[in-house]
Formats: sequence, structure tokens, C-alpha cells
Amino acid sequence: MDYKLLVAESLHDVLKDHLELNEIKQLLEKPKMAEHGDLAFPAFQLAKVFRKNPAQIASEIKEEVSSPIIEKSETVGPYLNFFLKKEEVSRLVLNELLKEKDQYGSSNLGNGQNVPIDMSSPNIAKPMSMGHLRSTVIGNALANILEKTGFNPVRINYLGDWGTQFGKLISAYKKWGSEEEVRANPIKELLRLYVTFHEEAEKHPELEDDGRAWFKKLEDGNEEALALWNWFRKESLAEFQKVYDRLNIQFDSYNGEAFYNDKMEDVVRLLDDKNLLTLNQGAHIVDLEKYDLNPALIKKSDGATLYMTRDLAAALYRQKTYDFSQALYVVGQEQSNHFKQLKAVLSEMDYEWAENIHHIPFGLITKDGKKLSTRKGKVVLLEEVLNEAASQALRQIEEKNPELENKEVVAEQVGVGAVVFHDLKNDRLNNFDFTIEEVVQFEGETGPYVQYTRARALSILKKAEKSSFDVSEEYTLTDDYSWEVIKLVQEFPETLLRAYNQYEPSVIAKHAIHLSQAFNKFYANIRVLDEHPEKESRLALVYAVTELLKQDLTLLGVQTPDQM
Repeated sequence: MDYKLLVAESLHDVLKDHLELNEIKQLLEKPKMAEHGDLAFPAFQLAKVFRKNPAQIASEIKEEVSSPIIEKSETVGPYLNFFLKKEEVSRLVLNELLKEKDQYGSSNLGNGQNVPIDMSSPNIAKPMSMGHLRSTVIGNALANILEKTGFNPVRINYLGDWGTQFGKLISAYKKWGSEEEVRANPIKELLRLYVTFHEEAEKHPELEDDGRAWFKKLEDGNEEALALWNWFRKESLAEFQKVYDRLNIQFDSYNGEAFYNDKMEDVVRLLDDKNLLTLNQGAHIVDLEKYDLNPALIKKSDGATLYMTRDLAAALYRQKTYDFSQALYVVGQEQSNHFKQLKAVLSEMDYEWAENIHHIPFGLITKDGKKLSTRKGKVVLLEEVLNEAASQALRQIEEKNPELENKEVVAEQVGVGAVVFHDLKNDRLNNFDFTIEEVVQFEGETGPYVQYTRARALSILKKAEKSSFDVSEEYTLTDDYSWEVIKLVQEFPETLLRAYNQYEPSVIAKHAIHLSQAFNKFYANIRVLDEHPEKESRLALVYAVTELLKQDLTLLGVQTPDQM
């Protein structure tokens, strides 16, 4: 039930000679203060047409507009403000949600089309840090949003499993490593070796040559080098999986950089066949001057391929494999130029689908204002943050609800949920400086606050012994506190589409916060369980809140404990 559209239609009856229905709907806005109504139409745009003061136009339109869902309308300067009929709108909204339940807000916009999402992508033999959290949880939330809007998301973990760093790691392992220690604590020990290599290379630069030599052996298929590389990769994936299990994230593909080793020469050949390669100081480039971009470096003078070559191979492989309608790359904003070049080269190759490639950038997580760096050992381990969050959640449960069943399970859901929600509640382009206290907070606009609000709403239904509602009944509400909740329930389908169109999970997180705040005000002021003509409708509203908060949190990848 789109009441914005119904109001727009009533305005269109009056203004059809001057504005299209869609234009009117886009002009309608939500007043900043509730006392100014539920929707406002600004008359500025009609001033030139009618050659009148916008305030006068608003007054004249007011006399002609009518609709079954409009209670009254008022003018405030150039704005025509509409107050909707609470009883009618609440009936329509609640009945729709009670019928559709967890399908409320779903659409078939995507028509089942494939959307590969390049996300997470940690480097093997290094720990997952807080820096990896962003790509992982933003990518997962976008996949959930795409699924809800009718697409088929394909989660791709494009592992960093190739490059000279593996030559350095093999060199370090051969010099200072121990099989026993790596098996006992794979990531920690491999990171120690990697950091040691860089520290020693500063004093002994010849170590860099040894690292490059081992990588050359790896590229040439040397048995020992390949065996060590495969072992490091396998141990790393097992460690990563522990974190992914806690985040409740699964992948459809783990094809990393190494997967494309045998596919890059085809890319170089294709570019050559299309006369796009230019020789520049011994290197092969694609000139992108007409796109106002630097040249794309395809092959270095020593014959080595680069990230661009590999990403071109990956794009071609994904298009062939998934026939995608769009392809998303959830990668930090510092890589924006790279993805502009990628799209430009694919466009030069005459692939129309290049337009459907979208870089989804995000801001940095810093520590004390500085970028996290694995090479220098300055890293905040994601697993340690999740552990601390779960521990803090358990301490709070012990204090506030020691009799709670499955305390450890709930503490894990709440703690991990706090970390994920903290990342997703802010616009993805925003940077934030990491402090454990800020990430793992439970008061204010947080994941645990939303989880607790839903658990509280479920407890009301349990007290009322109400687990289902007759959809043939009419549920109507008339008080102001219910009305603020009803409006947010009604806005959910539009909110979901906005999150999809903007590739912005924070839109969903903000909806969850606002719905929780509106419900808690409602609960503080309305005695839901008291006998009252609207008791059943109030309980239906409580049910609607439990359903929608679960949807909001599930879309974000946050679990929803029924008790806290």
C-alpha cells in the first residue's frame, strides 16, 4: 500500500496538465516535524506556470484535492501539507504485512538475473583484520538486498592467493619457519614470518632477490614451491572459515587471483587483435586518454602481467559464466581509479556489458588516524574483536538476565551483531577510526538495541499468548504513537528499493533504528495488554514490528535472538 502514490494521484487529478504523476510523487516529501503532517507538496515548481506566488498556488490546490486517505490538508507558506487518515492507512498497512509476513517488501525487480559480487578477498597467509570486515559485511548485505529484490547474487571471495609476497613468505619459511609451529597456529605464525622478512629485508636488501627467486619458482611450477603455497592456502582458508561461520556468511566461489593465471594470455591476445595495445618504454598499455584516465598497464617490460590483466580476465570469465545483468566490486574507495580503467578498457574492447560493472567503494577503518598495515604488523585482528564483543555481551547478560537459556549462543549473536551493525549503520563511504569501545557498544543506535527491541516485542506477544492473526479481520489504530510506527512499516518496501538503488546497506540499518525508537515510544506510552477496543490491532502492530526488525537485521547479516 503506497500512500505516497495515492496522494500523488489525487494531486495529479488537479495538476495533470502541468506535471506527470511520477514527477508529483518525487516532489512529495516528509515534513521535518510531525505537526506539519505526513506528506508535503512544495508549490515552487508551479510558480512559472501559473505566474503566481507559490503560497497562493498551494492554497488554490488545497481547495481541489481530495482522497479517501486524506484526513485534512493545510498550507504553510508554499507547502501544501497532508494529514492522512490513521484508521484507513493502518488497516491497509497491517493487513498487507499480516498476509505477506516475511515476503513483505519483496519484489521481482531482478527477475532472477545473476549478479556476481566481488567481496571480502583477504590475502592468504595473513590474518583477517578489521580492514577486511568492511568488504565482507557490505558485500553480504548487498547480496541479501539483491536477493530480496528478485536477483540471484553470486558471492565471490576473490582471494589474494598469488604474487611476489608468496615468494617472500616461502623464503621466510625456509629461513626461520617450523612446520610444527605453522600447523599449531597457521595464520599467527605465517604473519610473524612475513613481518620478520620485511624487518630483515630493511637491513639485508638481498633478501628481496631471494623472495623474487622463490616466486619465479612458484610461477614455473617448482614442486616444493607449489607444495608450500598449497599448504599455506589450505591452512589460511580453514582459519578464514572460522570467521565466516561466525559472521554467518557463505560464498559461492573462492576463485582467487591464482585461478586466472592461465587466462591472462588470452586477454593480452584479445587486446592485440583489437589493436588496442601500445608499446611504451617496453611495456604494453591501453591508451585511455579519451576517458581522461591514465593508460592501463597490461604487461610490464619484463613480460609480467598486472592486476589490470587479471581483473580483465576475471570480468570476461564472470560474464561468460554467469551472463550477469550487473557485476559489483565491493572494494575500498582508494581503488576507484583502477575500476574506472577496467570499465574503460572493456568498453574499448566493445563489450556493452562493461556499463553494468559497478565499483562499490567504501571508506577506511583507521587506528589512531593511520591506515592498518599487515606488513608492519599494525593490525587489529577481526577474530579478536569478535571475541571481545561476545565476551562483553556475555558479561551484560550475566548482569541483567542471568537465568537466560543458551547464554553463550545469545552472547555470540549479540556481540557479533554489534560489530556488523556498527559497520553498516553509517554511510559506506564514511571513514571511521577504530576503538573497541565504540565498535562493541550496546547502548544508543546499535545492533543490540535493535535486537533487544525485537526480543521485547516478542515477549509482549508471548504474554498475550498471541502467535497468529486472522487476516480477514480489520486492524485499525488511531493514536499518534501507533501512527509513527505504522508509517515506518509502510515505508519498508520503498526503503528496500532505495538501499538497492544506492547500493547502501545503511539505509536498512537506519530504518531498523528508527522503527525501534518509534516502537519503544509506543510501548512506553500505550498499554498494549490492557483491555481496549484497539487491543487486537495494537498486538498486530507489535507483531509487525517483530517481523520487520527481523527482516532489517537479516538483510544486514545480523542474527535475531528471540530472548535477551
